[in-house]
Amino acid sequence: MKMLSRPRGLPSIACHATGSGEPLVLVHGVGGESGNWDDVAARLARFRVIRLDLRGHGRSAPVRGPIRVEDLARDVTDVMDELGVKRARLAGFSLGGMVVQAVALGAPQRVEKLAILGAVCGRTPEERARAKERIEFLRQNGLAAIAESNRERWFTDAFRAAQPDKVEARVRQLLACDAESYLQSFTVFSTTDHAERLHELRMPVLVATGEHDAAATPRMARLMHQRIAGSVLEIIPGMRHSLLIEVPERVAALLDGFF
Repeated sequence: MKMLSRPRGLPSIACHATGSGEPLVLVHGVGGESGNWDDVAARLARFRVIRLDLRGHGRSAPVRGPIRVEDLARDVTDVMDELGVKRARLAGFSLGGMVVQAVALGAPQRVEKLAILGAVCGRTPEERARAKERIEFLRQNGLAAIAESNRERWFTDAFRAAQPDKVEARVRQLLACDAESYLQSFTVFSTTDHAERLHELRMPVLVATGEHDAAATPRMARLMHQRIAGSVLEIIPGMRHSLLIEVPERVAALLDGFF
């Protein structure tokens, strides 16, 4: 893991690369870190796999004040610059899926192919209202208040029963987050929506989500698929949100086949 050196005023970003094939950048979700991709990355050895901790996560600098998805997208392209990568395949999960969309929309010349996993798009008025309520609930009550419900939102009943250690490790990771960083990052996740610009994407795109994902719903994935010409759609049967941890082999197979 190395720390990205940046101009004054920009947060330090932790990043690392493994392998020597074509570059593949993996971007994690809110409250996570680059290690959430471990079991997926291990199955993608034919690529030069590049991962970063988004600002406010893992070993990167904390967030102190409002941020935009474009700020997180710049973190990704700055890491690519640091590692000498002009163009890469990008895959993002949850918040990371929205970040890689921002990269592809803002700097399409940097993106060879794009995979959007478990990302939110085209919220209805009711969904926007619930998202604002969750932001305010988090602001008033803190991380511990949302951790319990996230176990069920993220993981299937069967996985929680069979792999309680992995579930608890993910919850502990959430609870260890810097509170302000999580609030600002969750706000980006809850308010960003690229639905009206998806038609601009011209590179090959894979869209995937879990069949029972309560946040990044199959309806949203189908909307992305409809608006991105030539895109590939995968609804993973039976799954909720936490695809990287619950079915890393399925995610890796999708990425390996698409990229």
